Amino acid sequence: QVQLVESRGGLVQPGGSLRLSCAASGTSISLSRMGWYRQAPGKERELVAHIISTGSTYYAESVKGRFSISSDNAKNTVYLQMNSLKTEDTAVYYCQLYRFSGGSYWGQGTQVTVSS
Repeated sequence: QVQLVESRGGLVQPGGSLRLSCAASGTSISLSRMGWYRQAPGKERELVAHIISTGSTYYAESVKGRFSISSDNAKNTVYLQMNSLKTEDTAVYYCQLYRFSGGSYWGQGTQVTVSS
């Protein structure tokens, strides 16, 4: 059974940094596309960034230059480093594993609040 466990988010001041992690079990992230999504109150869930095993990455325009996604295949974990956080980054952040052989799985979500 595939499971994704996200690290706890938190409250950060504008301009601050936070790193999220997502540990996968039950399948290898090297055989998957790993992504981070977020959902703010009253808004639809949106893709923030994703990464595949080749190292190829994608970022939403709103986070380019501020967020960085990375993965550690040995730990079966993906990370999202968030710098220069803005109030509009406040959302519940979700990790997603899209397995190339089939199946899409989600983490439980973690709240990130950017506020002074």
